[in-house]
Amino acid sequence: MRGCSVDERLQPATRSRYRQRVEALLAEADVRIGSERPWDLQVHDPNLYARVLAQGSLGLGESYMDGWWDAGSLDGFLYRLLQARLDERVRGAGEIRDAIFARLFNPQTRSRSREVGERHYDLGNDLYAAMLGRRLVYSCGYWRNADNLDDAQEDKLDLVCRKLRLKPGMKVLDIGCGWGEALKYAAESYGVSGVGVTISKEQAEFARRLCKGLPVEIRLQDYRDLDEPFDAAFSIGMFEHVGVKNYRAYFEMVRRCLADDGLFLLHTIASNVSAHRTDAWIGKYIFPNSMLPSAVQIAQGCEGLFVVEDWHNFGTDYDRTLQAWRENVEAAWNAPDKSALAARYDERFRRMWRFYLAGSMATFRSRRSQLWQIVLSPRGVPGGYVAPR
Repeated sequence: MRGCSVDERLQPATRSRYRQRVEALLAEADVRIGSERPWDLQVHDPNLYARVLAQGSLGLGESYMDGWWDAGSLDGFLYRLLQARLDERVRGAGEIRDAIFARLFNPQTRSRSREVGERHYDLGNDLYAAMLGRRLVYSCGYWRNADNLDDAQEDKLDLVCRKLRLKPGMKVLDIGCGWGEALKYAAESYGVSGVGVTISKEQAEFARRLCKGLPVEIRLQDYRDLDEPFDAAFSIGMFEHVGVKNYRAYFEMVRRCLADDGLFLLHTIASNVSAHRTDAWIGKYIFPNSMLPSAVQIAQGCEGLFVVEDWHNFGTDYDRTLQAWRENVEAAWNAPDKSALAARYDERFRRMWRFYLAGSMATFRSRRSQLWQIVLSPRGVPGGYVAPR
């Protein structure tokens, strides 16, 4: 078994003890092995129990990718594990190693920061075009008044613009601009010009085509190199890749670029507790060198630089957004013509992507992760700030 410390020659009695241990843990989450409820576990390889106990979340995710187990409702199964806090009870050696590395070193240096662009965002625009809907917006939609994904994403973009009080003629900075949809919307709907920076070549090329003819410049550039004036700035779904050791430098960059009377909106996934690394499986397969900020870490990063005008949590909307993404990508994979996705991505990748989306649903559904939009001003809005919703 390559990449697995589990000995396939385990004696039946040893395997039985491992199974009993896993069964006892799963019972705390109301999950059974071999039962018919959608969230129950169907095991195809008896080595699963030892692998999960030895490797924690990494072993659970990799064994699913390898076809060792299934669940009718993958997100339902993972949700119950998180609700029971089983992830805190079973940790692999790799997770301890990663935690020590993150404490001692900076996992999000300039050279390391490019890795997530190359390994995740450059996977292929075909995958994201199939998954994300009419607009390539790879972040949480705003479902307060929406009943479909496209409307939820447009409402989110408009919410950002309204919170920033954008007006015609303003120059706006988008830190981590993705495929350019937010700047395109702001330019077309609010008459602004803008600069977007990204570290993904695929995204930059797409965004330049998307924004052609608009007063929008897309750059392949590290955020740390920015030093020019803007009337307003925002960052949607990029802060998760900055890393706590760089938060101060990040907010200092925003402050030096933002006009004294400007506003900055930070849209980020966040954690309830302070950490220095991401989940081991997520770090290996989805978002290398990433981590979710906590409220304390954000506050410390911007202390003395900004006034916090508004802190808006709509994390429960992410579960619904992820369900829509899953529906889209599964439909593309199951298309009668077998689609470009089936031709380009193998079954192990498909299972990896399923595990990623389902696990993300579970974290938001269990309220273990949040989605925050934070509005900051350099000197405080005279008379106070009234936040749109």
